[in-house]
Amino acid sequence: MKDFGIDIWANNNFIIEDGLIKLNYKSKPSILNIVKEIRKNNSKGPILLIFPHLIKKQIKSLYTNFNEAIKENNYKGSFNAVFPLKVNQFPHAVNAVVNEGKEYNYGLEAGSKAELVLAMLKTTIGSNITVNGFKDKEMITLCFIASQSGHNITITIEGINELQTIIEVAQERSLKIPNIGIRVRLHSSGSGTWAKSGGMDAKFGLTATEIIGAIKLLKDSQLINKLSMIHFHIGSQMEDIAPIKKALREAGNIYAELRKMGASSLENINIGGGLAVEYDQYSHGKSRNYSIEEFSSSVVFLLGEIMDAKNVKHPNIFTESGRFIVASHAVLITPVLELFSHDYHEGLLSFKKINPPLINELIDLNALLNNSNCIEYLHDALDHIESLFTLFDLGYIDLQDRSNGEILSHLIIKKALYLKSAHHTNELEQLQVKLQEKYLINASIFQSLPDYWGLNQNFPVMPLHHLETTAQRGASLWDITCDSDGEIGFNPDKPLYLHDIDLDKEEYFLGFFNVGAYQETLGMNHNLFTHPSEYTIEINEDNYTITNEIESQNILKILSSIGYDEMMIIKKLKDNLLNSDFSDKKEKNDTLLLLETYVKQNGYLRN
Repeated sequence: MKDFGIDIWANNNFIIEDGLIKLNYKSKPSILNIVKEIRKNNSKGPILLIFPHLIKKQIKSLYTNFNEAIKENNYKGSFNAVFPLKVNQFPHAVNAVVNEGKEYNYGLEAGSKAELVLAMLKTTIGSNITVNGFKDKEMITLCFIASQSGHNITITIEGINELQTIIEVAQERSLKIPNIGIRVRLHSSGSGTWAKSGGMDAKFGLTATEIIGAIKLLKDSQLINKLSMIHFHIGSQMEDIAPIKKALREAGNIYAELRKMGASSLENINIGGGLAVEYDQYSHGKSRNYSIEEFSSSVVFLLGEIMDAKNVKHPNIFTESGRFIVASHAVLITPVLELFSHDYHEGLLSFKKINPPLINELIDLNALLNNSNCIEYLHDALDHIESLFTLFDLGYIDLQDRSNGEILSHLIIKKALYLKSAHHTNELEQLQVKLQEKYLINASIFQSLPDYWGLNQNFPVMPLHHLETTAQRGASLWDITCDSDGEIGFNPDKPLYLHDIDLDKEEYFLGFFNVGAYQETLGMNHNLFTHPSEYTIEINEDNYTITNEIESQNILKILSSIGYDEMMIIKKLKDNLLNSDFSDKKEKNDTLLLLETYVKQNGYLRN
């Protein structure tokens, strides 16, 4: 994995210079320097770095590519986009999306009552709001209120019952009626993990028969003039462009047929989300086979071709791609707390005046190993350690001899792997798996990378420094939760290699990239670890500024958030301590202060 695959997943957002990973923007600060500056203020545990300029870059890329495709294909409709709030509802993301998207009239999509209220709060009047998902009468009435308030809102019906409720609310109230969209249930399905979003067995959408019934109902209720959009979605993180093209042909023909059936106000086709983000660090594992340029060109060309063939007005194109917009803007930084096989180093060898012959042979193998003999000596070492285990079981050597043998054989394997790193064989790869280092990171995978735990989703991970040297240690990452699933295991097909570091002498930081979509909102408070401390980084031509600091919840707030009484907690803990036996009054007071300090810190380890 050359340079941790940065040329595959980074989209030119990050570069490696001077052994450090840096932002490829304006003053190009190193992430390590940003982290060190933050930690000067006693910030401990994992931190989430927010880079708003990367959201702006993605919004600009989306609109620029679609508008260029429209111009090149002489397409008569416009391009519009909304950001689905389910992807990241946190203020830093929503505010950045709204602020950076103003010049494009970029809107928001809501899928629940709370998200709808957020969309009403944050969307600039005139920008689009689309509302998806199942709705009750209250939610539909909220859509009417949004329309009355001046919002350009489209309520997408997921079933005939919702349309009947819209008609009912329109009859009961004199509020301005929102635009109406119909989500169509396509025969076409997607690809990848979320392919079930499309196809005839999909959770959402109307069948052809239901669509015809909906058109009749709209005409009978004199609301056909409010039907402005059809909508489909065949899956998030679409890996293959072929299913997208198939779905576009199907949806395009449905749109044309509805126009011919008298839906003259129908002018928009919403192709949903699904634009993929590259998470993989290895070229053989790349998860998409198209670019944003190919995607936009294919959408515009196919819809134009269908409408021209049917002599139908070109629809305005809407997209709801959220992952594409925000995945890259957040980077999780975690300190490494411990290396679990750090005990295998020469400083722990303790030889006797007279050692067993096999130990003496291992000493010689370790001292004399070089590039020409390393495979032979490696085989000898593996044979010797097995013999030493047998001798220990039979009682012929003691625990110190066994320890010396384990350390020496470990050192020999490490040297052999290093010397032959450019010429790995199956045997060496198997040894690398066996010899993998366990890096304990100060973070919770359940909280900060839930899609890894739940969906086995890859995320690019790399050190922030030491990048001038080649990392040689096969690495597993262990988080600090007391759960065996809190691990990113070493994968021989996509191995992660990190550096050998003496943590007594220096800190070692890892960065997890492309974590800005879904991870924050899906993060679980497993073991009551909460959202990491968050910092927004604004980069200018000369330097950068750290703004919008949001500290991770302290322990009392965490317990309060799940129903415990803060005042009762601290009172009970203090009372128990005060009633205990202390021989020294100063120690009692100091301990009380320590207790209060600890419960008012975040729950991550203080390293």
